[in-house]
Amino acid sequence: MRKCLNKEKSFNLHLTLTLTGPLDHGHDHHEDQAHHSANPDRCDGIEFDAIAPDEKGNSFFFKGDHLWKGFTGPAQVSSAFFMELDDHHHLGHVDAAFRMHNKEKPEDHDHIFLFLDDKVFSYYNHSLEEGYPKDIQLDFPGVPSHLDAAVECPKGDCNSDSVLFFKGEEVYNYDIATQSVKVRQWAHLPNCTSAFRWLEQYYCFHGHNFTRFHPVSGEVNGAYPKDARHYFMSCPKFGHGGDAKVPKCSEVTLDAITSDKSGKTYAFTGRIYMRLDTHRDGKHAFPIARTWKEVTDGVDAVFSYSDKIYIIKGDQVYIYKSAAPSTLIEGYPKSLTEELGIEGPVNAAFVCEDHHIVHIIQGQTMYDIDLSATPRTVAREAPLPISGIEAGMCGPDGIKVFVGSEYYHYETPRILAFSRIRPEPKTITPDMMGCVE
Repeated sequence: MRKCLNKEKSFNLHLTLTLTGPLDHGHDHHEDQAHHSANPDRCDGIEFDAIAPDEKGNSFFFKGDHLWKGFTGPAQVSSAFFMELDDHHHLGHVDAAFRMHNKEKPEDHDHIFLFLDDKVFSYYNHSLEEGYPKDIQLDFPGVPSHLDAAVECPKGDCNSDSVLFFKGEEVYNYDIATQSVKVRQWAHLPNCTSAFRWLEQYYCFHGHNFTRFHPVSGEVNGAYPKDARHYFMSCPKFGHGGDAKVPKCSEVTLDAITSDKSGKTYAFTGRIYMRLDTHRDGKHAFPIARTWKEVTDGVDAVFSYSDKIYIIKGDQVYIYKSAAPSTLIEGYPKSLTEELGIEGPVNAAFVCEDHHIVHIIQGQTMYDIDLSATPRTVAREAPLPISGIEAGMCGPDGIKVFVGSEYYHYETPRILAFSRIRPEPKTITPDMMGCVE
């Protein structure tokens, strides 16, 4: 009952599953296009003026009086999305942009702030807020004009909810609550013409390249710079996507799904995985080996327990620390028999939060193993009312077990094990997986 690995079509291999297209503001965008410069092509290797996501997780890449919505698709005039920039203020470009993270002030949280010269514009739901534009000093005292880049830095990444502003070689760390500014120089970081927080990582864009950096120290680890066309857009002859399309929800099938203690949720199919909890950044698919480099040929089951992620493949168990970067625990992989006291293959596995029991599904039987016991052995087994289960997950709303592109919901593992009435199946939706109906 080993799982088939030819499921790459089930997830989009682009770095986004966000669809593109202009917003309709009730005027003729073809007329707008006529008086703007020719559409730039980001695959030519251009330098972005600014990058920022909106409140729905759509990422906008600005260049001159054009922008791109998401990681695929052609350039469009900025006024198709931020109408007042052109219709009222005739801006040819923006200097910097960021999405505000400030849950203490709901009136500002998730707003996009755009900067030009000494002015700042605040947008929400693509509408300019009343009273804007303003002088930068009124909203962000101590922050200079004519900025190069800006990026949000929530508490946890930075010491407090902050914004990083870049101008030349200087970085201005603006504390949102206290309105205080600390100025630093990160000589080892290139001058950023735009900056982007994406999936809890920070990127400085310069030319058509980018460099990943730490938001507190500015430290750069790894081989940088890298060409943005390989990672942040879909370009011919460049990696991470090719001509893959967003799949239909009826085509999506899972090999495994799990959520760790920090709330990160991962779904696996074939040799790729997707983060499902990143609604602020969109949903994105990556090779499994990008995060868990020793796992190169897909997974059979995955579960999270005690700040670790257990990945089962064949008769082997890989255990990784949940915290980034994911690190394989010394001495692993080990055999399923040695680690869990069972033989493979495994179809699905899940652990409920604050519990010590891993529920292993093999065929139409569920085995309960106490992870706090030594040695680990099967404590209980029970027949299941459903066959063909390929993935399972326990969350605050109960148990989901996946069969093809459908799933069944149970309130508890006990009800799953002992219920003889099969609930109505539910279908995977675009909100869940970023697919299309």
